[in-house]
Amino acid sequence: MSKKHIVLHTAPHVKKPQDVPTIMRHVVYALLPIVAFAVYQFGISVLALVIVTTLACLGTERFFNWMGNKPSSLSDWSSTISGILLALTLPPGFPLWMAAVAGIAGIAIGKAVFGGIGYNVFNPALVGRAFVQAAFPVAITTWTPAFFTGRFTEFVPSSLTAPFMMPPETAEWVKQVAVDGFSGATPLSLHKFQHISTAPFDLYTGMVAGSAGETSALLILVCGMYLVIRKMMNWQIPAWIFVGVVATSGVLYLINPEKFADPLFMLFSGGLMLGAMFMASDMVGSPLTPKGVMIYGLLIGFLTVLIRQFGSLSEGIMYAILLGNAATPLIDTWTQPRLFGARRKSA
Repeated sequence: MSKKHIVLHTAPHVKKPQDVPTIMRHVVYALLPIVAFAVYQFGISVLALVIVTTLACLGTERFFNWMGNKPSSLSDWSSTISGILLALTLPPGFPLWMAAVAGIAGIAIGKAVFGGIGYNVFNPALVGRAFVQAAFPVAITTWTPAFFTGRFTEFVPSSLTAPFMMPPETAEWVKQVAVDGFSGATPLSLHKFQHISTAPFDLYTGMVAGSAGETSALLILVCGMYLVIRKMMNWQIPAWIFVGVVATSGVLYLINPEKFADPLFMLFSGGLMLGAMFMASDMVGSPLTPKGVMIYGLLIGFLTVLIRQFGSLSEGIMYAILLGNAATPLIDTWTQPRLFGARRKSA
């Protein structure tokens, strides 16, 4: 009669064979519909933008592999994701040479200097975006109207700016090609600086100007849910961000509805959906404990509204996530569960 043994293992307990490349590949799949809609909305300039940032990220990753005498890490798909996300956070007509700089900076500063995937503190795509926000403040806040005439046959004039040159003025071009009713200003800019509201339906569906991939909140939410259903994303992170945004903006709106935007506008405008679903949920830069996830999400939501309403910028999700990334090690330390049988340390 054979003896049976009970084998005990400590966590983590793997339930299904999911490795990093598999998860990352599905993130790319989830991003492809957002890229397709961005190209449909803004034309070939966005397609070129995605190609340039992705190639810049992949090339920089491979360069640091070579410099460190390490095998190529391009097959883990992480740099591909960084390149796609970076493009989606940039204005559609952003000069391609500046986009390449953003990709190089994102991987070099946001990932390689920390030792590569799994060691980086900050989201590389947001690091690249923050770098060009500081380096090229005018170009990063120059927007293209949605669904403009000839978007599939011609580039936005600023896209093909020669390297190390500043982009041309596009105001006259916008007047010529813009479809009636479509403005080149983003909903957040219109509300913050001109006190003009945008119809909720336009925010949900993407009938507005903005960064290449941030316009359709509904599409981003659906694509993010694909990863949630496949258990490749911690749904609690975006959920707590949404709670933080709604709670903070709701209080401000009750105080002064004429000055502050309502919670639904804050939730569906700008890059909040893209940032919450695909950047803040990055497994490397987010907390591990349930209580830490809650604190992290609420912090990002609170900071986003704070920057949007009281800062000089109309958008705040980028810096809010980067600050959340920076706080993650401390949050994890504070929220570590007490070991069974261990006493709490007395003050």
